[in-house]
Amino acid sequence: MTGYHIAEDRSVLRISGADWIEFLQGIVSNDVAKAGADRGVWAAFVTPQGKYLHDFFLAADGESILLDCERARADDLRKRLRRYTLRSDARVEAAGDLVVSLTAAASAPADGAGACFPDPRHRDAGYRLIGARSAVERAMAAAGIAPADPLEWDRRRLALGLPDGSRDMEIERSTLAEANADLLGGIDWGKGCWMGQEVTARMHYRGLAKRRLTPMHVDGPVPPRGATVERGGKPVGECRSSAGGLVMVLARTEVIDEAESDLRSGEARLHPAPPEWLKAALRESNAASGAA
Repeated sequence: MTGYHIAEDRSVLRISGADWIEFLQGIVSNDVAKAGADRGVWAAFVTPQGKYLHDFFLAADGESILLDCERARADDLRKRLRRYTLRSDARVEAAGDLVVSLTAAASAPADGAGACFPDPRHRDAGYRLIGARSAVERAMAAAGIAPADPLEWDRRRLALGLPDGSRDMEIERSTLAEANADLLGGIDWGKGCWMGQEVTARMHYRGLAKRRLTPMHVDGPVPPRGATVERGGKPVGECRSSAGGLVMVLARTEVIDEAESDLRSGEARLHPAPPEWLKAALRESNAASGAA
């Protein structure tokens, strides 16, 4: 039986007002107009220099939009967004009555319990449900989906190579390409200008990303976040989030698809385990570079 859990590390913001679409379109990396109650959009908010500040999922809720974001940083996101409302008819408020539930179910687990949408980053990442806690719990029970250990979902996320906010990205340091947002549908290149677009687009179209997040299997003690990954005594990556014998590593692209790389971090030996979508993207990038 597929399980679910209430993501206690997630919060929900609500943006409402007649101008909420126009307001968000000029700030975030994706096309917010594509969000629906059953269709989520993954987007990021970056500095004018293209450095990561926040990422979140968006889903429509009537005449407003819901942002599924990190709980520990929700207030910072709310304050930053409010700075850009200016004279727009757009209000950014905490939706403390709503929770985020995650499940690896292969089909939508609920109807009418709130916004329910497949994780837009990967078809095997399951569903996200935003609604009142009691409604979410009833919907999951009705679908035969029992509560499960959050670590099960976290390991699945890692195996699929999906980043988890500031656990995997460095605030005001990481780029969206390093987080693979350009490969996972986190950017809409045709929607018009948004803050940080120019720098992000330059990295994408010129193939300037030299490091990307990738999962690795750990043989030995799991390295802490921030631990250096070395090959032959030279640094080639840095550890980020981990779960179930996997660790996300921001690694140089040349070591990502090397099955027998002699990678070490402290007493642990690491074995690259890039998902197929990442391997395919790197092969395509290498082929394009070779042709050029």
